Amino acid sequence: MANRSLNAAALLLAALALLELGLLHLGSGLEHRLSDAFVRAQAGLLKPDADIVIVDIDESSLARMQEEAGSWPWPRAVHADLLAGLEAQQPAAIVFDLLFAEADRFRPESDQAFVDSLQGVANVYFPMLRLDAADDARGVPLREFAPALGALKQTGAREDARAMLLLPTVLPPALWRTGVVNFLEDDDGVGRRYPLRMNLQGWELPSLPARVARDLGWPLPPGEELQLHWRGRPGASFEHVSYADLHEDFLRRERRRPAGEFRGRVVVIGTAASGLRDLRVTPMGSLYPGVEILATALDNLKNQRQMQRAPLAATVALSWLLIALLWLAFRLRGHALGVGLGLSLVSAGLIWLAWAAVPRLWLLPVLLPLVFAWAFYFTGALLEYLRERRARRQAVQMFGRFLNPVVVNKLMERGETVESLSGKHHQLSVLFSDIRGFTSLSETRPPQEIVELLNRYFSKQVAIVFRHGGTLDKFIGDCIMAFWGAPIPDERHAQNAVACALDMQKALLEFRQELGAAAVDFDVGIGIHSGAAVVGFIGAEQKLEYTAIGDTVNLASRVEGLTKGVARILVSSETMALCAKQFRFVSRGSFKVKGRAQEVQLYEPESEPEQGETS
Repeated sequence: MANRSLNAAALLLAALALLELGLLHLGSGLEHRLSDAFVRAQAGLLKPDADIVIVDIDESSLARMQEEAGSWPWPRAVHADLLAGLEAQQPAAIVFDLLFAEADRFRPESDQAFVDSLQGVANVYFPMLRLDAADDARGVPLREFAPALGALKQTGAREDARAMLLLPTVLPPALWRTGVVNFLEDDDGVGRRYPLRMNLQGWELPSLPARVARDLGWPLPPGEELQLHWRGRPGASFEHVSYADLHEDFLRRERRRPAGEFRGRVVVIGTAASGLRDLRVTPMGSLYPGVEILATALDNLKNQRQMQRAPLAATVALSWLLIALLWLAFRLRGHALGVGLGLSLVSAGLIWLAWAAVPRLWLLPVLLPLVFAWAFYFTGALLEYLRERRARRQAVQMFGRFLNPVVVNKLMERGETVESLSGKHHQLSVLFSDIRGFTSLSETRPPQEIVELLNRYFSKQVAIVFRHGGTLDKFIGDCIMAFWGAPIPDERHAQNAVACALDMQKALLEFRQELGAAAVDFDVGIGIHSGAAVVGFIGAEQKLEYTAIGDTVNLASRVEGLTKGVARILVSSETMALCAKQFRFVSRGSFKVKGRAQEVQLYEPESEPEQGETS
């Protein structure tokens, strides 16, 4: 029953792992948080590419440019002045992270000045946004604008394809050199990916970083998106140059900044000012500037160091492997505490592996596989607990019939079960005690009184057996069988058996006094023999008895049969030898015993054990 439940739990959790990892993704946020923590911690140890610099429209620039340019948005002629100064230093590329989608109706001459500054310049790039696909029917005809958009026609592309795009329409199409800047968010609202290319009805539209990379000859990785590899700390990653500082310097007759400051570098113009709301939620923080995200994507493409996420199949396989190993451990009856310790070590190892993989540009999802593994562990531990509780209850019920409750508790503390105590060899002392003269007594009393009398007598004798640490084997009619040395090994089994026999004799005499003259013929014979025997639960599945079998048991029974007319208690020479120092024995001669070629020497114990000699 327990194994079937364990099998069912393993199959259920394996199915849930496949469903969660492959379809539901309900716990993906937890997985992302762990990997984000690793990425964030290690990003602070890494420096971004020094050839990518951000010209930042920061809070200081907004304040200092107020008198000249007014409030944001500034006249675009301001950007024309900046472009002139930058182009003079021959940068590799100038990438705007500002949208130029709406013409300045109040200052058209400023827009024209910006357009004029771009004439003959081939390394300036502008962003565009992919808007709601539901509005594509009203969008830009891709075939017509493909050269300006940098769109590539793929096999099977629709000639009439349209896409709703927010374009830099302030500029003529010949100057666009544009790409999409849609930052990709995961289900938890955190952006970790940047598009490389978008397939719009068969037309491949590049992202802005991909457009720059293609023109500069940087190799583009396959796939449609980039898993960003973050470097540096928020606000202290890429080199930032204040827009106002640069603008003021370019307008000076004698410049104070280095003349070749931007030579051969990629210059990204954008804003980190919180007031302009170009902030995103990323693994690096909840208010991460969009311009730094764009710079990160350019850095990744330039240096080919984007992150790779382990495939789904590997994550599912890891979940199944952990569940399978735990299932095997529980099936092999591994202790729940030991299994839990092993799983803890495996968990620590996998988390460390996920940490160590981040600098090697790998994201290893290990948290959800561990969640499923721990869920199965607790299920297996609960089933193991219930199984042990059932086994304990069964064992208590079984052992309670044969053993002193103190001994039962010791067995339970050791975790013994019916199975673990069966079929073992032990050195025992076996005692048989048979009633004599019972027939004459039963003739003088009614049956109900005889039953009550026997029950009272047996209760006294069994209590003595238990007091001396013995195991009650069975009642055979009016005979008691008990033994010492099992289920808990006892080096003093012979001494305890003989001490028990002497106390049983005392109890008999007291019982006879209670019965009075009617019990004059009521007596017992007690025989004891020591040796090896097999002990265990024997019988049919419906009725098991904890008993000892073997020649030792047979001989003890024969010894008891020889007590008639000889002595109330007789023990074999083997028993006498084991406790000769604790008792005085009188030899009662040698006797022929059925099944043995040699006669058996028997002894009668006459003295009680010294104080403290019995257990």
